[in-house]
Amino acid sequence: MNATEARSVTHSTIVITRNYPAAPQRVFAALADPAKKRRWFAEGEHSHIESFEMDFRVGGTELTRFRSTDGPLPVGTPISNHTTYQDIVPNRRVVLAYTMTVANRPISASLATFELLPVGTGTDLIFTDQAAFFENSDGAQLREEGWRLLLDRLAKELARP
Repeated sequence: MNATEARSVTHSTIVITRNYPAAPQRVFAALADPAKKRRWFAEGEHSHIESFEMDFRVGGTELTRFRSTDGPLPVGTPISNHTTYQDIVPNRRVVLAYTMTVANRPISASLATFELLPVGTGTDLIFTDQAAFFENSDGAQLREEGWRLLLDRLAKELARP
């Protein structure tokens, strides 16, 4: 982008609620354990992972780098997600700040919260993403679709023995 191009930002809040037939401890483990999180969060049908690093603690970071293999982006487009953990309450809450880049250009910055509420023998997960989308970003609608797919994948991870 050159100095004459207009810069813009669009703000949005996405809230998704899911019920999982797993105790909050199991759901929390799927957020905290690097092997489990990599399976449901980083590995996908439309991308090739280049790296996944995770340091799950307050102040710790997570970095995922991958390239598109099909979908709306040209094959091979580099994408990255850089996360810093802001607050962690075991089995109850994870708050993180994350930025996304596509083709080495920042497209968004977000504050995301996973709240885990025990319900019977299961868990209600309330996911909230407060996002700022920059010019040329995926926007709120596509981001919500992406998170819905990821939370479906989290359900599959929780169904593993």
